[in-house]
Amino acid sequence: MNDPLGDMLTRIRNAQMRGKSTTVTPASKLRKWVLEVLADEGYIRGFEETTDKNGHPAIEISLKYYEGTPVIRELKRVSKPGRRVYMGVSDLPSVRQGLGVSIVSTPKGVMSDAAARSANVGGEVLCTVF
Repeated sequence: MNDPLGDMLTRIRNAQMRGKSTTVTPASKLRKWVLEVLADEGYIRGFEETTDKNGHPAIEISLKYYEGTPVIRELKRVSKPGRRVYMGVSDLPSVRQGLGVSIVSTPKGVMSDAAARSANVGGEVLCTVF
């Protein structure tokens, strides 16, 4: 697998299209950090570290719905393995005039674009959520 984070985002999109309440993805530190930001911003109910049927570490993600429609309307990968996207604090994008969130990997950790602006750090823009 070349893009583990992109795989996790695709699993979330697919599970929400099918109306699933949870989805499972292989565990990694980066995935956990991105899920923490999604949970803090209110886009998912939460996540829990488990093991899959082969005993490998996995993460079970509890998806969030509002009146039957998914809370996450759009989930896009920005920085990809073939093309990394780095931005300074002044260049961080605002998603849908501030209604959405960019998730940024900074030297101070993975955080939302608003948290990165308040900490005055830039970094790699991992994905955008609306």
